[in-house]
Amino acid sequence: QVQVVESGGGLVQAGGSLRLSCAASGSMFSINAMGWYRSAPGKQRELVATISAAGGINYADSVKARFTISMDNAKNTAYLQMNSLKPEDTAVYYCHADIKDSRRYPYRYWGQGTQVTVSS
Repeated sequence: QVQVVESGGGLVQAGGSLRLSCAASGSMFSINAMGWYRSAPGKQRELVATISAAGGINYADSVKARFTISMDNAKNTAYLQMNSLKPEDTAVYYCHADIKDSRRYPYRYWGQGTQVTVSS
């Protein structure tokens, strides 16, 4: 079994910064990618950013140039540095880890979610 644990959410004023962390642990052959989605009331869940183990990165247009995703492969941990936060960034952020198990089967595991609230 694989566990994905997030940390780092909170309340910040517009223009401020937060850093989210996401650590994957447990029985797995490899991690292929990690990333975050976010879910806000009245809105569809949307992709925020993803990073592959090889370093390929993808951002939502709404966060480009403000958010930076990175991954420490040795620690199986991803980070999302969020700068110049806006009230519209308020959401629950869910981390995911795309892994392969010992049989090389792919699975996606999700973290518990962390609330990010940006006040105007």
